[in-house]
Formats: sequence, C-alpha cells, structure tokens
Amino acid sequence: MYKHLFFDLDHTLWDFDRNSAECITELYDTFRLADLGIESAAEFSRQFIAINRQLWADFDKNLIEHTYIRKHRFPLVFRAMGVDESAVHADLNVEYLKLLPRKPHLLESAKELLDHLNGRYTMHIITNGFAEIQAVKMDSAEIAHYFTHVITSENANAKKPDPLVFQYAMEISGTNASESLMIGDNYEADIMGAKGVGLDTVFYNPQGQPVSDPPTYDIRHWKELMAIL
Repeated sequence: MYKHLFFDLDHTLWDFDRNSAECITELYDTFRLADLGIESAAEFSRQFIAINRQLWADFDKNLIEHTYIRKHRFPLVFRAMGVDESAVHADLNVEYLKLLPRKPHLLESAKELLDHLNGRYTMHIITNGFAEIQAVKMDSAEIAHYFTHVITSENANAKKPDPLVFQYAMEISGTNASESLMIGDNYEADIMGAKGVGLDTVFYNPQGQPVSDPPTYDIRHWKELMAIL
C-alpha cells in the first residue's frame, strides 16, 4: 500500500544520545573541564543531552532559532552544573559540531531495517536538523545511499510539525499521502505533524510513551516494523 517512506533521522535512525555522549567525553578531556569543577564526563554528558533535547523541543515549537541553540547550550549546561558560564571556551560548540556528525552509531537494528526496506520502497529523510550537519551524519553512518531526498527545514522553508514541510516532501518526491508513511520518534513533530496532512504514521516509541491520539503503528523495536512492511 505504501510506496514512499519518510524517516526522521536523529533519535530515530541515528543514535544521537550515544554519539553525543562519545563526543562530549572527548571534549571534556580536550578542554580540561575537570579543572573548571565539572566532576565527570558522564555527568557533563547527562546534563548536555537533557538541555540540548529541551532546546530542540523549543526550536520545534518556534520558540527559539537555530542560532540560539548553538550559542546558549553550553553556557546553560555550565550553569546547570554550578560552573561560571563565562568559563565556556569559545571553541567548545565549534568543536562539538565538528566531532558530533562524524560519529557513526545507529540505533539497534536500524541498519537491518534499512537493508530490509531497500529496493522495496523509495525512502527519504525529513529532519529539522542543520542540513550540512545531517549530511555528514548520514555519510559517517554509511546510510546516505538509502535515501532519495533529504528534506530539511532550510530547503522546505518550514519545519516539523508544520504541514508545509510534509507537503513539500511529498511534492518533491512525487507522491501523495495515500502512498506515503512517516516514521519518527518525536510524537509532536513527526507523528502529529504528519497526521495533520493525512499521512499514515509509525511512532518509534521504545519507552512506551502513552499518547492520546494514536499513530497508525506504535512500535518499540525496528523488528516490529520489518514485520509490518
């Protein structure tokens, strides 16, 4: 019934938390953050992931811009850890953005899923992430060849959950809602956004988050999707 599959990238296929934790650990050592009173790389990573996730949620709601995330995430982490935010090295975010997309880790069974679907469906990415960063991530994880189009908020002039980004994705892919399926981990941005334009949806929901308006499919593991498609 479906011909085109639209995937989110971060937290759906690309293991953002694992890749980010590795990156943060390297930065902790490179910038000697223990000397500033940050007690461990693990706690630094935990705080960063939580704050960064909230900033991206605010971005999805149009409360902040991309530039705000880049400028403020490390100062916010320092503040949360009781460290003077003026001690944030000017190159910390620059180095983070160099290191992070070069990490290759995918979520469990994501590569197996893509191999299973490859050649049977036309696959695309819809992401709110930075275009240049997402391209490097996909190359590093060796998954770029699976996807025909990568739709970003920059080339769509809209971002999930705005219906315009899904309409743009279908237009450039030459498909329609009845032949398309949206797959993602973010209930508001991926699922509710796609449902708003009539797309069937797969909620990648490993934690079993309860929702009021159910998706077409609610799965905990990618092997469940392999059984469906």
